[in-house]
Amino acid sequence: MSLKVSLITATYNSAKTLDMCMSSVLNQTYSNIEYIIIDGKSNDGTLELIASKSETHHQIKWISEKDKGIYDALNKGLSRVTGDVVGFVHSDDYLAEMTTIEKIVNAFDKHKVDGVYGNLHYVNFDDVNQIVRNWVSQPFRNKLLNRGWMPAHPTLFLKNDVYNDNGDFDLNYDIAADYDFILRIFGKRKYTFHYLSETIIKMRVGGASNRSLKNVLTKTKEDYRAAKTNGLRFPFKVILQKNLSKIPQWFKK
Repeated sequence: MSLKVSLITATYNSAKTLDMCMSSVLNQTYSNIEYIIIDGKSNDGTLELIASKSETHHQIKWISEKDKGIYDALNKGLSRVTGDVVGFVHSDDYLAEMTTIEKIVNAFDKHKVDGVYGNLHYVNFDDVNQIVRNWVSQPFRNKLLNRGWMPAHPTLFLKNDVYNDNGDFDLNYDIAADYDFILRIFGKRKYTFHYLSETIIKMRVGGASNRSLKNVLTKTKEDYRAAKTNGLRFPFKVILQKNLSKIPQWFKK
């Protein structure tokens, strides 16, 4: 029996970008997909778009209610999944190819791992054909965590059992809950991961973590706290290396 993949999208006033996001999911060559959309009470046409697509695509499950931010919305999505594998496609992002999920499932089947991750393209918000930044990852080794390494979170697909065993995103983090969660998971030697050397996600620039200098500073402080909480040695050095490692991504296009 083929693996069931649950994809989660959190939305709030996402009408400008959501159509492309949803289409990238609904047009996948892999058919066993459950699509969960958690909306935070949008008022810009987002709900009408979701409702319209839901009429013809019955794999869509959605709710719209107030939330405490994106991680709260993602946690709500996690509580509703019924699939074997879970991934996130944020409303400003989209799956890179129509075969992306098929390739990810094939990697799970072939390598018998707990997680699969890959590469990410940051693209211009208005012209998605323009690559702004290229996040090329690498195969996981435990010592990488102490060098500030992490996979691009939107490219990370995990077995649902991993979420069931390790809980939700920590809402005490406003921006870095994904980094905290990755450190929790990748720091446990019982889990295995496969690096798929493919661009999995295209992400429009302007996300929460880099939208303003204030957010950059907030994220840096939260990253430090996550590194310290999860027992990384010399957390200040870890976060310095983490930030410096992003510089080459602006030149690999």
